[in-house]
Amino acid sequence: MTPYEVCALVCPCRTGRKVMAIKLTRRSFIAATGASSLALAVPALAQSRELIIISNRSNPKQREALETIAANFGRAAGVKVAVNNMDHEAHKTAIRNYLVASPPDICFWYSGERMRSFVEKGLFADITDLVEQEGWAKVVPSMSAVTVKGRQYGLPTAGILWGLFYRQDMFDEAGLTPPKTFDDFFTLGEKAKAAGIVPVSMGIKNMWPAGGWFDHMNLRINGLEFHQALMNGEVAYTDQKVANVMSKWSDLIDAGLFTPNATSYAWEQAASAMVQKRAAMLDLGSFVKQVTPAEDIDQIRFQLFPTIDPSIGRYEDFSVDSIHIPSGAPNPEVAREFLTYFYQPDNLATYIKPDGNPPARIDVDLNDDPIIAMAINEMKTVEGTSQYYDRDTNPDVAQAGMKGFQEFMVYPDRADSILGQIEKARERAYGAL
Repeated sequence: MTPYEVCALVCPCRTGRKVMAIKLTRRSFIAATGASSLALAVPALAQSRELIIISNRSNPKQREALETIAANFGRAAGVKVAVNNMDHEAHKTAIRNYLVASPPDICFWYSGERMRSFVEKGLFADITDLVEQEGWAKVVPSMSAVTVKGRQYGLPTAGILWGLFYRQDMFDEAGLTPPKTFDDFFTLGEKAKAAGIVPVSMGIKNMWPAGGWFDHMNLRINGLEFHQALMNGEVAYTDQKVANVMSKWSDLIDAGLFTPNATSYAWEQAASAMVQKRAAMLDLGSFVKQVTPAEDIDQIRFQLFPTIDPSIGRYEDFSVDSIHIPSGAPNPEVAREFLTYFYQPDNLATYIKPDGNPPARIDVDLNDDPIIAMAINEMKTVEGTSQYYDRDTNPDVAQAGMKGFQEFMVYPDRADSILGQIEKARERAYGAL
């Protein structure tokens, strides 16, 4: 199957859209509905060296940033670069075809389980030696997100660091202190309720915020290695360590810390309750900015989830996007040169800034965004990261898990039966242990 045939599967070229290209290589995607291509030419003497990039960026300014970086690399390295920007949703289908039929040299994707499935099929190249050569692990706490059995198959770019958000002015008015330990949650709860404020805002109408709460509890109680084993289907949900997580979580529910009738609210409503001073805190990602008026941004504070077991390291949910070299890349050495260039702090900052998410590298400066600056500062204390629950495990298990956690928030006494149902989904996906 040619790249043209792959493209036709997801974005037939019937729009007559004008293509911004000088001359695309035969292996690149043609411009089509939901996909645009830009060939970045260099002097004729360098035309023998080529690089084909496929990205899935929906933000126009981020696409422009990538094209600028690619053009600068092409001029510096003497490489003809073709950048193919696909529609975000169409790319989810296309990548399953082009990685097999006609892979590019560079592509953008997700870390965690979504990456691991391609690694297991041998479709992403092992770049462990490049990671070691450049010393990237020292400045990228989330390198575990692109690691499978001790080997690296991509580089994290930027993502969502999940944690607790609150308003400093409201905390000052109500005499509240951000919780640093599990016991502090109960102190916060008593003071917040006395002031007529919901201690922890929760909106689980769409289930996934409950998955994030489970992630944080499990990471704080059992650590990253156990959490990853559970996400990989290597541990049963009926394991006592998982039961311990539900027991601790149940203590918070029984203490009335969460929004009543949380299943009636989406994340936007839960976040708005915090922004509007009707709730003290919530566990979310930096996209809380989407419901925060500009005049209130300077009052928003971010901190990592409190410690539960002091002996457990600082591990966080950081759901990162990533960049990869397909194993069938036609120009693998040029691809490695590009990765090294792209991953320099200044270039990575240029690429990330338009999308407004925390960078994977802790030495990237984006301090003009106060919320991102807080997230970057907190990342410096992180020892390792997982993805978000539904990015880290089999999709069917994730669905069963999030549904179960949603039910648990309403009926915590059903913990055993809920974990039993999730375990059945794990067995179907991964097999009996």
